Amino acid sequence: MKNLLSALLIAGSLLGCASQPSALRQDQGYVLEWIGERPLMDYSNLTLTLGEDGRAYGNAGCNHWFAPYTLKGDELSFGKVGKTRKLCAPALMEQEQRFLQALETVQRWDVSAIEQIRFWPAEGKPLRFWPEES
Repeated sequence: MKNLLSALLIAGSLLGCASQPSALRQDQGYVLEWIGERPLMDYSNLTLTLGEDGRAYGNAGCNHWFAPYTLKGDELSFGKVGKTRKLCAPALMEQEQRFLQALETVQRWDVSAIEQIRFWPAEGKPLRFWPEES
């Protein structure tokens, strides 16, 4: 009986965790995994943080980037993206450009069934992020 009660308590707590979807949080770092239909190149690290001051920033793979953003419920949009001017390998620069252009087309966000944060453009596949582990 004691084992059954313990098992039910553990199962109930796991269900409680599983039923609470992730939320998009400000001042939380996110790591990009996919840009639309393409995964990131190996060993590239693209990040995003939404500051509480309405400014987003992160690493675009080669350069640091920054942009104003607006978040209202599930609506999300970015203003003109700026970046530092470092030069890297052509493939990394192409990926960075795709990422920064995609950010400027984002219209909304959601959470997938596997708890991934997705930023959706007007058309096409989303940018897919994981929360950064501390």
